[in-house]
Amino acid sequence: MTDAATNRADRAERPEGGHPVTLFTGQWADLPFEEVARLAASWGYDGLEIACSGDHLDLKLADEEPGYLEERREILKRHGLEVYAISNHLAGQAVCDAPIDFRHEAIVRSYVWGDGDAEGVRQRAAEDMRRSARVARKLGVDTVVGFTGSSIWPYVAMFPPVPASVIEGGFEDFANRWNPILDVFDGEGVRFAHEVHPGEIAYDYWSSVRALEAIGHREAFGFNWDPSHMMWQNIDPVGFIVDFQDRIYHVDCKDTRMRPRNGRAGVMGSHLPWGDPRRGWDFVSTGHGDVPWEDSFRALDAIGYTGPISVEWEDAGMDRLHGAKEAVGYIRSLLWPKPTASFDAAFSNQ
Repeated sequence: MTDAATNRADRAERPEGGHPVTLFTGQWADLPFEEVARLAASWGYDGLEIACSGDHLDLKLADEEPGYLEERREILKRHGLEVYAISNHLAGQAVCDAPIDFRHEAIVRSYVWGDGDAEGVRQRAAEDMRRSARVARKLGVDTVVGFTGSSIWPYVAMFPPVPASVIEGGFEDFANRWNPILDVFDGEGVRFAHEVHPGEIAYDYWSSVRALEAIGHREAFGFNWDPSHMMWQNIDPVGFIVDFQDRIYHVDCKDTRMRPRNGRAGVMGSHLPWGDPRRGWDFVSTGHGDVPWEDSFRALDAIGYTGPISVEWEDAGMDRLHGAKEAVGYIRSLLWPKPTASFDAAFSNQ
């Protein structure tokens, strides 16, 4: 049997009703979409979480050009893949951020950047998020994953002292900018899965609580559970699943390795590059870090999550072709069939 045929067979053996395992294409945007699809299929992935970057998914073309999405579908079909979610992290980052600067120019589409006027960038980024809801619906998916940005993240150190009114104003700014976006999501029958991540309005447990409060707990807004950003902040990723169980709209698998405490390495990274052994922690390929994956998947099953498990591959010390192939096998090893009866049910026959 060829490798491709073997991997197709592996996908076919996924337990009935089990989670599809997908590959997030954001870290592969330097490769043509067709090549990423070919690789993902050869490794045994069920589908893709398609990033709106590179040539993978241009939202403007998808929204305006007849035939563009059909071409994407044909590529997926050729490789036996499905799409379960799309991701628009980069435009989402610019919706609330302040300042808007060279960092945003480097990551957003040229039609979002425009002339670089800060408020203009925010408005065009907001329109791109609305566009992502329309495109998701056209693709037949109900989830857009992404970031929100934050006007108050620069004040996270709280020095010089920051008045409480400034922080409150940041959450109000988030609500004012995102409620109109979420209105479009509601109209399209699509949900936004915000990735809880430093730099965003919801970056840890309590800021996630406050973000939901700011928008009135509307159903269009939930979370993309990515434990890698919780580990180094000392947040329990399993507890997050349980406490926000009605808001877990998508799952990204990325791992974090916490290095032994040596009195030198802190959690802020020390402006050291990824992979530098002096860092206190690093992102690593799924299964090579400290995320409690088995407990996490058991918790996801317990809350009734039935969506995809998406591999977001990042590791400064491992080749990505090796890592992405290894990760899908590791995840599948933990996605066993659910029991059909309680383990102690047979006792009643005694």
